[in-house]
Amino acid sequence: MTEETLSKTLATRDDLKRMGITVSNQTLLRWESRGRFPRRIKMGGTTCAWLVSELDLWCKDRAEERARTFYADY
Repeated sequence: MTEETLSKTLATRDDLKRMGITVSNQTLLRWESRGRFPRRIKMGGTTCAWLVSELDLWCKDRAEERARTFYADY
């Protein structure tokens, strides 16, 4: 896919689960309100989606955050 196509591609809740984002809807809403997760796009009724490009960026940010985090040695 081209960069332009990817930036306009939408991900559903099922796509989030396939990506390993298996938190509850309430947790997603909380993260979104605090700016910790990309905001959803209301499609109509109860249907919503997220931009794949924003999710990819969010995942890359989490990977960089993990690289900067030091855990205690046990």
